[in-house]
Amino acid sequence: MRAIAWLLLLLIFIAGCASSPSTHPSGARPVKVLLITMFRGEAEAWTSRMTFDDEIRVPGLSPDYPSLRCTRAGVCLMTTGMGHANAAASTMAVAMSPLLDLRSTYLLINGIASIDPNVGTIGSATWARFAVDYGIAHEIDAREMPIGWKSGYLGIHATDPKTKPALEYRTEVFRLAEPLLQIALDLTRNVVLADNDTAKAYRAQYAQPAAKSPPTVLQCDTASGDTYWHGRFLGQWASEWVALLTDGQGRYCTTQQEDNATIEALKRGAATGRLDFARVAVLRTASNFDRPHPSQSAYDSLKARSGGYPASTANLFNVGSIVVNDIVARWERWKDGVPSK
Repeated sequence: MRAIAWLLLLLIFIAGCASSPSTHPSGARPVKVLLITMFRGEAEAWTSRMTFDDEIRVPGLSPDYPSLRCTRAGVCLMTTGMGHANAAASTMAVAMSPLLDLRSTYLLINGIASIDPNVGTIGSATWARFAVDYGIAHEIDAREMPIGWKSGYLGIHATDPKTKPALEYRTEVFRLAEPLLQIALDLTRNVVLADNDTAKAYRAQYAQPAAKSPPTVLQCDTASGDTYWHGRFLGQWASEWVALLTDGQGRYCTTQQEDNATIEALKRGAATGRLDFARVAVLRTASNFDRPHPSQSAYDSLKARSGGYPASTANLFNVGSIVVNDIVARWERWKDGVPSK
């Protein structure tokens, strides 16, 4: 009887080890790179230029995008659906799925965004150090805000727009891992980016030198929020908000809807040992400006066809694939962590 009891204890111990995040999940598919896109156009930037041989249906994903697509080389692509709720729910479903082994996976959040013409131009590719939530704030309509305020936005429980809030939500600011950011910049700095005549003519109408210039790869930071805002005053607030929440270290350049939600889901996955947060990167390419040129209203700018969309979607692949291909081709160098430059 004693021998049987010890045997049962041993079997329980082995079963516990098999389910531990520190061991290889039984039957789970190892992934070298996971591409996280938000809608069909971003996904097609990859699927139109890479061969994805397999699909993995993951419970909990968006009904519009219920499966991951994967290559034989170990690159998988998911599409979350747009907005904070879709991004968080879909990313969490993948992060916690027993079908996938993500412990050594590099996770590339990549999508299009609006860009500040003071920092860059349409078609540009930006690697983020900081992701800042634009939407976690108090808002007073500008027609009712106190005299002397430049904006009706202020941090939760802050006394005015210039006071940094306590960051009690813990999702207001994320800083991405510096080693991966730096190697991504080094690998992609001189990539030739897609452009077109429509985009060239449109950017020429802006006064800012950065807006008039051809698209480039640069490091600057991103502001997330479900409200698709637009205009000079809101753009100025985005710059001040990012600087405030990062203690002056962040430089706002792009605005999009999902990144803070996606990153929080990945952070929670990392807390369980299912993935490595030091392997997360954010690439945003500029599909449009976040404010008008001198001859436009904010509304006209919001609705303008600038030529930025085809350039920005093409450049998701043009830039992102450089990093992806390096990881896959030199997996022995990357598998144990971000290599030194």
